[in-house]
Amino acid sequence: MAARINITYKILFNDAVAMTGGQPVDGPISVDAITRQLAAEGITRIAVVSDAPEKYDSRSGLAPFTTVHHREDLDAVQREMREIPGVTAIVYEQTCAAEKRRRRKRGTMADPARRMVINDLVCEGCGDCGKKSNCLSVQPKRTEFGVKRQIDQSSCNKDYSCADGFCPSFVSVVGGTLRKPDPDSVAARFADDLAALPLPHCSTTADPAEILIVGVGGTGVVTIGAVLAMAAHLEGKASSVLDFMGFAQKGGAVYSYLRVAGDAGRLNQARIDPKQAQLVLACDTVVAASPDALKTVRLGRTRVVANAHVAPTGAFTRDRAKLPDAGSLLRSLRRAAGPDRVEVVDANRVVTALFGDSILANVFLMGVAFQKGLLPVGLEALTRAIELNGTGVPANLRAFAFGRLAAHRPELLATLGAEEEAPATDLAAIVERRAAFLADYQDRAYADRYRALVERARQAEARVAPGSTALAEAVARSAFTLMAYKDEYEVARLHSDPAFAKSLKDRFDGDWKPVFHLAPPLLSRDTNGYGEPRKMALGAWILPVFRGLAACKRLRGTALDPFGYTAERKMERALVARYEATVAEIAERLSADRLATAVELAALPQEIRGFGPVKQRAMEAVEPRWQALELRLRERTAQAA
Repeated sequence: MAARINITYKILFNDAVAMTGGQPVDGPISVDAITRQLAAEGITRIAVVSDAPEKYDSRSGLAPFTTVHHREDLDAVQREMREIPGVTAIVYEQTCAAEKRRRRKRGTMADPARRMVINDLVCEGCGDCGKKSNCLSVQPKRTEFGVKRQIDQSSCNKDYSCADGFCPSFVSVVGGTLRKPDPDSVAARFADDLAALPLPHCSTTADPAEILIVGVGGTGVVTIGAVLAMAAHLEGKASSVLDFMGFAQKGGAVYSYLRVAGDAGRLNQARIDPKQAQLVLACDTVVAASPDALKTVRLGRTRVVANAHVAPTGAFTRDRAKLPDAGSLLRSLRRAAGPDRVEVVDANRVVTALFGDSILANVFLMGVAFQKGLLPVGLEALTRAIELNGTGVPANLRAFAFGRLAAHRPELLATLGAEEEAPATDLAAIVERRAAFLADYQDRAYADRYRALVERARQAEARVAPGSTALAEAVARSAFTLMAYKDEYEVARLHSDPAFAKSLKDRFDGDWKPVFHLAPPLLSRDTNGYGEPRKMALGAWILPVFRGLAACKRLRGTALDPFGYTAERKMERALVARYEATVAEIAERLSADRLATAVELAALPQEIRGFGPVKQRAMEAVEPRWQALELRLRERTAQAA
């Protein structure tokens, strides 16, 4: 203030010292008091930004000139502040999302009867929802038509900012509860198999036993180390646990170093020396394949029990292409430990199918390691340690038992939660599945037009590279992406599809209603903080309208199409025609030395995803590459001539 520096302070008021476990803020403090203190310092432009700005309607406690805004207007407020000379301040008020989840779980905060789901057939996989929410609960979902998005209901903090993504695929389910399998019926189904589990022979004879438990914060990694240490204590053994939790307890890398010995004199240190781990319990494969974890692994000595589920990292929220490669991560573990010393179990899939909540996956994985004889403690001590932990005891004991069953008889649980139909991998299946979809999208003639385009590419490729299908597959996927554009008729058809309604009924119990989050082009007049049309919340009453609109799909692209005159629809129809011309040119100019360029060009439209301004930006990003690849294809033709 004294130096008259041009600067804007951003003060986060998140209701807790959240990164160290949610302790209350020490001393009296409030948003009102902060604004008054800022005003007393001489700051004359102060803004409060909140997820619930209605709390400040009276403005009674705020500094007199303070303005209040919704959090979606944060960017606009920042841009305004940077133009104001001198010192300005933004107070961002919102309870920490992780802390909200803790309080709801403990019953100290109201749990909204609303959950967000994504209709993956409407979703384009553009990633705008991840960018808007920066939330790791928005996770990838691999489908026949590409990598879409889904909400991990086990970790969702009910922040709902994912719905700010400019996409009509988001649906709120208001009322009701998540449907979970009945634990008694699950136990009864596998009762005989669980009762017949043999006690394993412990293969960990080293003293001390050295175990590294790795995963991400908020999933119980530290708890696993504590339970195992307590089990060792109950057996009269000495143990030490050293936890490294990084900068954030939820979502960050967590390393728990556990050492168990017959007497305390053997525990001369807490950390595991390089290449000395006997077991790595890889609750998260990304963390397990990190340098810090791999340096404890020795070929032929270390055993690894790994969760096949690969959680997306923070980078995925900003770049849809930055998905961890599960195959590459597992190869790193096998290279380090040995190909026969890595046990891989899809713990998240099985546990979610059994209990309806993936939070038990780490306990399940501990059960796998126990049944393999890799833990230095017995069943009685482990069971008692889980009981002494005191949180979710019956569920944790069941998860541990089913982990043992997965290790002993993996075939019993292999199909639980598996996808009904895996994505097609051969050309014929790829084409037929998409052609069938396009017939429902428009009509059989439209599907035949698609087939003819792919066949033209296939014949050209067979002429210059017999046995290759790379070009035809690229055309099959790209042509479908462009031809099945999600206009108003299609969004209405997919949201009113009985299959989608059934999927919601399968996931939710009770009296619930769907609410659709859309920005209809003829109704959305206002813009949000991102400069995009503001979305509207439309209740179940809109479903008959959807069905009527879907029935009008034959108007698509005709002079009677009221939506066909918008710039977005004109762009989408032009893209289809342009791509058909591009494929025709590829087929005409194709040769063996131009095949790689042709495949790259043919696959390019798969990057044009999203809706409205998101799709427009994607098109603008792709355009220079499209032109460059066309030029390269033509230049090679000229050189050959």
